Amino acid sequence: MRIAFMGSPAFGLPTLEALVADGHEVACVYTQPPKPSGRGRKERKTPIHAFADAHGFPVRTPKSLRAAAAQDAFAALGLECAVVVAYGLILPKAVLDAPRYGCVNLHASLLPRWRGAAPIQRAIMAGDRVTGVQAMRMEEGLDTGPIYASAETPIDADDTFASVHDRLAALGAPLMVETLRKLASGQAVATPQAADGVVYAHKLTPAEARIDWRVSARLVDCKIRGLSPAPGAWFRLPDGARAKALFSRLGSGEGAPGEALDDALLIACGAGAVRLLRLQREGRAAMAAEEFLRGVAVPAGSVLS
Repeated sequence: MRIAFMGSPAFGLPTLEALVADGHEVACVYTQPPKPSGRGRKERKTPIHAFADAHGFPVRTPKSLRAAAAQDAFAALGLECAVVVAYGLILPKAVLDAPRYGCVNLHASLLPRWRGAAPIQRAIMAGDRVTGVQAMRMEEGLDTGPIYASAETPIDADDTFASVHDRLAALGAPLMVETLRKLASGQAVATPQAADGVVYAHKLTPAEARIDWRVSARLVDCKIRGLSPAPGAWFRLPDGARAKALFSRLGSGEGAPGEALDDALLIACGAGAVRLLRLQREGRAAMAAEEFLRGVAVPAGSVLS
């Protein structure tokens, strides 16, 4: 097929690589504009942009697709399909309707659960036991379109945002390849989403990243893993310094919320306790709890906030 690929973060790389390997003609890549990054504030291209440059694909970085000129330029590509993976812009109806087979989105949840911007994080933070990826025909509504294909994966007690992200990205690539093959052969069937079970994965806010030790240990553990490695669930040490908890496990014990129950970072929550296993003090590298405690004292009886 003659396609456009519309994506920005690394999550879309396996899918773009697979589509190229399957012989699709990438007429254009749409991605977010380069943004200042790092200490020098040097503009950095998205991972999708860098891949497109390396393979000689034309790249467009509009800040919006609402203008008639941008929509006309998209229609002029003469596409059979547009593949969308975490692009970051709303696609107006004129764009959705331009390709022969429309726009197909790879969404990182099992719809209608976790429609929206942060489905992987929200699934882990909520304690979901399973998640997945789906190839969906896009409509004007937010992740409301019918589903072409799905792949599932369990969320285990050791999973973090990073591990689930990478697993779903790998699952999504063959799913999208197979979907485009079926579209081209006329065998694709799109199944409407269920009317019940709609949940929105709202964009994460900075305030949400702070750990509230008053909630249950299970919810604290899910938040820590769901936000690891970035943005990172954070708290304040007894000396007031800020630190991130990057990995934890459920422990046993009771105490005041935030109280250290031993000298090895077993922390009481509103119900139960969590043991912090990997941490990062502000301005420092991430490290295992044993190494962290060599530089920071958190004795039993001290309180995290």
